[in-house]
Amino acid sequence: MTDKKYLETHEWYSINDNNITVGISDFAQGELGDIVFVTLPNVGQEFNKGDSMIEIEATKTIAEAYAPMDCVITEINSDLDSQPEVINTDPCGTGWLVKADIKKLDDTGMSYQEYESFIS
Repeated sequence: MTDKKYLETHEWYSINDNNITVGISDFAQGELGDIVFVTLPNVGQEFNKGDSMIEIEATKTIAEAYAPMDCVITEINSDLDSQPEVINTDPCGTGWLVKADIKKLDDTGMSYQEYESFIS
């Protein structure tokens, strides 16, 4: 398992060579409640660190997921079109949101232990 880093905006990311996988934390999915719809970006779309990339609609609210670093989307989790609830059951595994090529590396996320302290 790759080491995940966490952001204050409750996304996680993992880096593999020059690629990044992004999702939302278990804490975030729990706060959102039942996720019913996800609006994902298009493959090839570019984002700068902090840009809103994804809209997550839950029964309680609508939230956004942000780019952890400058990147270009290479793959989206199309399973979420028909099964957005996967984010609730496995947010750090099969509930990943996007994969992207890193344009500018910014590996300043928190470790899991640091994130646990942040949310408590």
